[in-house]
Amino acid sequence: MLVLGIETATPQVGVAIGGHEGVLASFHSARDRRHAETLAPAIEFLCKQARVELSEIGVVAVDIGPGLFTGLRVGLATAKAVAHACRVPMIGISSLDLAAFPARFSDRLIVSTVDARRGEIFYATYRRTAGGIQRISDPHVDQPTDVADQLMAQGEECLVVGDGAQRYSEIFEDIRGVEVGQEGFRFPNAGSLVELAHPRALREEFVVPGEIEPLYLRAPDARINWQQRERS
Repeated sequence: MLVLGIETATPQVGVAIGGHEGVLASFHSARDRRHAETLAPAIEFLCKQARVELSEIGVVAVDIGPGLFTGLRVGLATAKAVAHACRVPMIGISSLDLAAFPARFSDRLIVSTVDARRGEIFYATYRRTAGGIQRISDPHVDQPTDVADQLMAQGEECLVVGDGAQRYSEIFEDIRGVEVGQEGFRFPNAGSLVELAHPRALREEFVVPGEIEPLYLRAPDARINWQQRERS
């Protein structure tokens, strides 16, 4: 079963195609958050490179967030459109799961982050398990200093990954036993999305397109700014 993975929760746009043989092809680009302009041509380009027709796709996997509000809207709308056109089901996976997946070989506590803007980060914690990772805390949004205080109180060796960790690396690097992942640990990866979605597809853990919902964790910035204007 071929999986089309679409990832747009961060400034990077990612698309990948894969199946039981692993990831066949992937495309990633970070062009000033131009998700709408980049995504559709990226899917078309990737299908040509992989020599795969959209009609051959058996399931569409999509990053449901948390992340950039506009990016998530573009990714989800495109993924649903492809799923409807191909008459295939969908699988939704969190951006925090995707950011943590490349760190699955670490024995340390894995703290996955996504930059939430406005001085905050989205985050969740994970442990290595046989064959992958397991999330051990629910996704939250908080200030990086508060997250750092939690890690300091735990006193455990940690690997902190994601663009949230890299943006506020000076905060996390001051904590004893904490390492900030660098190359390969910045953005959620569409290849990871395919790798995580494929086993779920084999178990038929599908969702119909209409039931896929984004995980925002807080109101969009535009709504917050509008409410502030109304109060003033």
